[in-house]
Amino acid sequence: MQKLLEQEKGQGYKSLRRGDVTEGIVMRMDKDGILVSLGLKSEGLVPAQEMRTLSPQALGRMHVGDRVLATVIRGENEFGEVLLSVDQARSEVGWRLLEKGLESAEAIEVEVTGNNKGGLLVDVEGVQGFIPLSQMGLMIRADDPQAQEKLDSLTGQSMRCKVIELNRRRNRVILSERAALQEKRAQQKELLLAGLKEGDVRHGRVTGVTTFGAFVDIGGAEGLVHISEMSWEQVATADQVVKVGDDVEVYVLKVDAETKKIALSLRRLKPEPWQTVTDRYQVGQIVSGIITKLTTFGAFARIEGSVEGLVHISELSDRPIRHPKEVVKEGDTVPLKVLRIEPERHRLGLSLRQALEAGAEPGLSVSAGAPQSAGGEAATTGEEHG
Repeated sequence: MQKLLEQEKGQGYKSLRRGDVTEGIVMRMDKDGILVSLGLKSEGLVPAQEMRTLSPQALGRMHVGDRVLATVIRGENEFGEVLLSVDQARSEVGWRLLEKGLESAEAIEVEVTGNNKGGLLVDVEGVQGFIPLSQMGLMIRADDPQAQEKLDSLTGQSMRCKVIELNRRRNRVILSERAALQEKRAQQKELLLAGLKEGDVRHGRVTGVTTFGAFVDIGGAEGLVHISEMSWEQVATADQVVKVGDDVEVYVLKVDAETKKIALSLRRLKPEPWQTVTDRYQVGQIVSGIITKLTTFGAFARIEGSVEGLVHISELSDRPIRHPKEVVKEGDTVPLKVLRIEPERHRLGLSLRQALEAGAEPGLSVSAGAPQSAGGEAATTGEEHG
């Protein structure tokens, strides 16, 4: 007998009294309530009316063998039976959850119950907490005229938050949704970077547009599309190509695992104009070009996007000139005849003189269509060259 008593003592057996908070193991669940094992020779019953704070979802997740926290509302009788309440122990569950969250730095689930001018009021298993405006995932300024409407719309929603301050004696609980989101995003980025490689094509959404490019979220991490990678054509500002919220396909140019930076491209998913230039132009064709630069040996003219060619000084006029500025200036739109096409070298030979001799008028915009005959009329080749 002495040995059994010592064994019971060693196992921590003690008499339970009204008001005690105890933890037990679920032995049975039915319409009358939950039967809980409280240790050696002791069982407790949680009547249905003492677990009303448990939602149907919470009850559905509870199974035989799970641990449950309850408050003693009637001490043990001669049969070792105890009457318990899950409802009365709910706040204790909340405090224990908060303490564990603070200690482990893990995010916990909270429910928004209301708000004030400083932030959100939340419930954590019966314990009230507070999320300041500065710690919300959705940044809302106090002077925002729609701040109250935005805060009201969050009531009843669940959030994942981190505990950043906890004082049980003062009943003070401060949480941060932003910290939880930042941690989640960092984890997603690590996973993404581990599986991302140069040459991949990913779907993304534009999250920001700057003077030097656009940021695109590709599923947990943001990459930068530099303005030089927006288009094969010259782009002055990124918002000429995309805007915030656009869904785009991007090409992964570079992944830096050390700095965790991702370089992306929009233009690499489209054919480089020089690769297909012979599909649209042919020698002898009259096209329209814009003079982009003057040099001592001639003028450069853009006929399409990034496709530029050289009009040699000898091809600018039928009279001798010393400098191209005697005939054209930057920004002029002129007709040009295609003399040579060298796509592999990104070179195009053009002639203003021969275009005019063929009958094209100075300053006339000529579409990139069929080649012109010597008389200035379109040659009938039986097919379009667009």
